[in-house]
Amino acid sequence: MDGLMFDTERLFIRAFDYAGEIIGIGKAGYMGIRTLGMNMNLWRDTFRAEFGDKFDEPTLLKHVDVYINEYYSKNKVPVKKGLYSLLDYFKNNGYGMAVASSSPLRDVTHHINDAGVASYFSAVISGDMVTNSKPDPEIYLKACAQLGQSPENCYALEDSPTGLQSAYSSGCKTILVPDLWAPNEQHFRLCYKVFDSLVEVHEFFLSMSEERS
Repeated sequence: MDGLMFDTERLFIRAFDYAGEIIGIGKAGYMGIRTLGMNMNLWRDTFRAEFGDKFDEPTLLKHVDVYINEYYSKNKVPVKKGLYSLLDYFKNNGYGMAVASSSPLRDVTHHINDAGVASYFSAVISGDMVTNSKPDPEIYLKACAQLGQSPENCYALEDSPTGLQSAYSSGCKTILVPDLWAPNEQHFRLCYKVFDSLVEVHEFFLSMSEERS
């Protein structure tokens, strides 16, 4: 979701810069990139390892929430280019769709409703609904089960390194659309396809449909 459907990763980077300076650890936005795709438990461990005793989670998140809430009081969730046309294509061609996001259910629900895309998804699996965070495959296995499909019959669209590993380990055909990080050859070996945008993903599925017809 974050970084794939919605351009929210950059917003979190700005929020952590803001909050980090307030609590005295300096601009912490770089940790947004380091923790891409992690659920709260793994996110917490990573921040604690970076900042030690200076990591005051409640105060940090309080100021992050202030920044984020101020943004959403004036703006809607920023949608990635090509999202609506891609979702329309999947819906009109009989694809079942699920969200498999490490974000808390509260955030997932807000974003997909704010963007007007909630009705496209027959299942939503959030980070607080699984025991093991990405890169563990649990979240994708649950999403496939909710869709009533085996992983080898599913495509997983991902933007983060932890998400890529999670989807690949589950057995899904993983399509990578990188956002704030640069994948290397090791990452490419885990991918079914790699594209620069959701527009290109849509074009790929259109071309497959044309080949079958």
